[in-house]
Amino acid sequence: MIIWELFVSFFRIGLFSFGGGYAMIPLIEREVVRNQAWLTAQQFIDILAVAEITPGPIAINSATFVGYKMGGLFGGTAATLGVVTPSLLTVMTFAFLFVRFNGAPQLKAALAAVRPVVVVLIFSAAISVGRLTINDIRSAAIAVTVLILMLRTKFNPILLLLAAGLVGIIIF
Repeated sequence: MIIWELFVSFFRIGLFSFGGGYAMIPLIEREVVRNQAWLTAQQFIDILAVAEITPGPIAINSATFVGYKMGGLFGGTAATLGVVTPSLLTVMTFAFLFVRFNGAPQLKAALAAVRPVVVVLIFSAAISVGRLTINDIRSAAIAVTVLILMLRTKFNPILLLLAAGLVGIIIF
């Protein structure tokens, strides 16, 4: 049954993803495009674009959109619950441990070791999505321009997304 498959697939993604929504993107792509073949690579990129510009975390938005596409309202609900349940349980457990053992050197050491891994996971997500989306000179020019603007100015990311959308309407 697709509803159960959506819940289990997104539960696994939520369970084995660390570093937030962007770190989940490669796992979501692998599951929904390669393993389950629920979406094509282009459909996945389109869903990511919509998930990025809508309010809320990208992983939850992506799960909701994929679930809705595959199973309607119940599919969207199942995928969303699947992806958030592991995080909810993990956060509750860590909150308890953090309050109980705050200041312990082992906790500080563990967090110091996890931080660089989170950066690598986010970078890996950027590479994975970049391979799928930057596929011609126009998309490369938009990506490089936005990267330079992000690094050198204080432009609001939402304005950059809107501007890129307008440029896309004009040049694509």
